[in-house]
Amino acid sequence: MMDAPTTTRAAGAADGREPGSTHTYEPGVPDGQTTPTDWPASPETTNEPRISGAAPATTGGAPAITGPASATTSAASATTAGPSADAVLVRRTLEEIAPVADRVTSYFYALLFIRNPELREMFPVAMDTQRDRLLSALLTAAEHLDDAPVLAAYLENLGRGHRKYGTRSTHYPAVGEALIGALVRYASTTWDQETEAAWVRTYTKISQIMIDAAAEDERSAPAWWHAEVVSHDLRTSDVAVVTLRTDQPYPFLAGQYTTLETPWWPRIWRHYSFASAPRPDGLLSLHVKAVPAGWVSNALVHRARPGDVLRLGPPAGSMTVDHATDTGLLCVGGGTGIAPIKALVEDVAEHGDRRPVDVFYGARSGHDLYDMDTMLRLQRTFPWLSVHPVTEEQGRLPEAVCSLGPWDERDAYLSGPLGMVRRGVDALRGAGVPVERIRHDFLAELTPADQPRSGACIARTPSMLPSR
Repeated sequence: MMDAPTTTRAAGAADGREPGSTHTYEPGVPDGQTTPTDWPASPETTNEPRISGAAPATTGGAPAITGPASATTSAASATTAGPSADAVLVRRTLEEIAPVADRVTSYFYALLFIRNPELREMFPVAMDTQRDRLLSALLTAAEHLDDAPVLAAYLENLGRGHRKYGTRSTHYPAVGEALIGALVRYASTTWDQETEAAWVRTYTKISQIMIDAAAEDERSAPAWWHAEVVSHDLRTSDVAVVTLRTDQPYPFLAGQYTTLETPWWPRIWRHYSFASAPRPDGLLSLHVKAVPAGWVSNALVHRARPGDVLRLGPPAGSMTVDHATDTGLLCVGGGTGIAPIKALVEDVAEHGDRRPVDVFYGARSGHDLYDMDTMLRLQRTFPWLSVHPVTEEQGRLPEAVCSLGPWDERDAYLSGPLGMVRRGVDALRGAGVPVERIRHDFLAELTPADQPRSGACIARTPSMLPSR
């Protein structure tokens, strides 16, 4: 519940699926942060309107405005028409509260838990993750308020994913009231009756999408899957390949990721990409790098053993291959970000495609290219596959990609830490790759800008960053 993306994602140690050339990074969840929770001892009573929320659906709803942003860059194009009146007012509020985002989020949770103490047990003991992620989720939803397909895809994913927390449609009014209460307190300059009405309409729209998605998902899928560890392969001192067997079929696509909870850290969920395409035996493989203060990552790398049982949320992510075309692939993976890239290669092979696929695999050193033997074996097996290892001695990964090219007729896939993905998007756009062909799962993290941040490939084709 209320599990929103960080999208700059980690202000401290990040625990998860996507390390860049130097660090592991997973979508959306900073692990082990120590920022104190600055809750007011007794939030003052406000006169914000009560939000009735969306019409109740079947149980299994999810809390609003939360979860990892999972969308392709191609979906991030804004509508050509000007923003709606509600969007203007909502974004104006967000601009005002941005400098005090930490206090806004703390106050929101204080209101939520004081008014609804029964909800506290649904959250992990440490609240740092939620505090860092809530505002980013609000920004993401507000940014796409007028882009119905993008907003719906984002929120539907959140609604489905939040079933695992045990959330229900009846929780939405409480969340909405706490949100409005926090905005009333901190958006004092821009807040007026018209803005209040815009936020109520916006929240009602957001919550209805999430409730409907959760109710639909409940008809065909469990809220979570139990997954037994069947093998644990320590590839380096801090990287492990963990293979799991679920208690019931787990449908996913190559390139997607899962949320995972361990028995050692209840209610703390982390995101990891699948390292293979769906297999006939139903086994799932994850690549995990232990990072400093990473509660879940360290448990999975150093503590998990065969026989341990984890919990998985539903699969998510849109970094998947379109098999209706024969367009070549350009895949860039940093550190354990190679996991979903390997899955994409296997997916292309299993579909019998012979489209060209170039994989750039980056890490700090040759030692950190822990899955290089597997990638080279795949290269020997499939003549359409070319694998390019890149270490820090050879330069940055995006620049290495641009030095070969051209890639303007490829579908590009990026997986790694946020910084690497951001630089990669800049470089690929500069190299002439159309934005609709660049895929990653960091929609909310890639803030728009007028020009690419990195200098890579700009001389070849100047370009603007995609809107998110």
